[in-house]
Amino acid sequence: MTVVGCIGLGNMGGALAANLVGAGHTVVTHDLAGPDRNVDGATFVTDVADVARLVDIVVLSLPDGSVSEAVARRLVTAAERRVTHVVDTSTIGPLAAGAIGALLGEAGIAYVDAPVSGGAAGARARTLMVMFSGSDDACDHVWPVLAGLSDRRRRVGDRPGLAQAVKLANNFLSATALAATSEAVSFGVSVGVDMTVMLEVLDASSGGNTATSDKFPNHVVTGRYGSGFTNSLMAKDVELYLREVEECGGPSTFGQLTARMWRGFAAAEPGADFTRIYPFLTGG
Repeated sequence: MTVVGCIGLGNMGGALAANLVGAGHTVVTHDLAGPDRNVDGATFVTDVADVARLVDIVVLSLPDGSVSEAVARRLVTAAERRVTHVVDTSTIGPLAAGAIGALLGEAGIAYVDAPVSGGAAGARARTLMVMFSGSDDACDHVWPVLAGLSDRRRRVGDRPGLAQAVKLANNFLSATALAATSEAVSFGVSVGVDMTVMLEVLDASSGGNTATSDKFPNHVVTGRYGSGFTNSLMAKDVELYLREVEECGGPSTFGQLTARMWRGFAAAEPGADFTRIYPFLTGG
């Protein structure tokens, strides 16, 4: 099997690295937080240059485009570089993906833009959606790695950045649905409807969405609030969506409202699980 490097071992990156180990790949990992984040069956190294020297394909799971670009530059300048392809599962936006793809391409490293959706739980269950874009040759070459990440994969375009556009649109819809569902459920509860009953009806009706089917039943009703995705990351993604939309001149009425709401939540409770937007909005 291909030797794969995983850089970034947070909630999502760690689960993806474990999936690759489980799929039979030899996995080399790196994270600034140190070897305590390593996953069973993988070999941890202390420098990005070591990853570049030891592996064929690098999978990135990083917080934003600036970090992805910094890591890409380290890969390019690594001595005795072995890596030929990079699969970036980070959410960084189309513009950043295009720039990183060009940077790596100049050094002869192919880039596949492959953000994911479904949360850390979805990664562990292999139900995560991997949306990816890149050249035919690059996508074909990294296909075994994409298959190792999840059982659900869909190519959405022939150049880096197109998958990022789909991911940002997805996260904007997710953020809007969760906030709107919070307000709707709060209304029902305020007049005496049982929250669980209301969610069951909404989920079987035209208002159903991932908030009614997953976020509320598993995190709000239970009080667990443990999705593994923070409000700070969601605020970042929605802001990035809004900037990209405004860059291309698209409509942004709901984008501005949603961005303002998540910006306020992240400022008030930085790093909180994003499902806690329900008590934030309702004062509960």
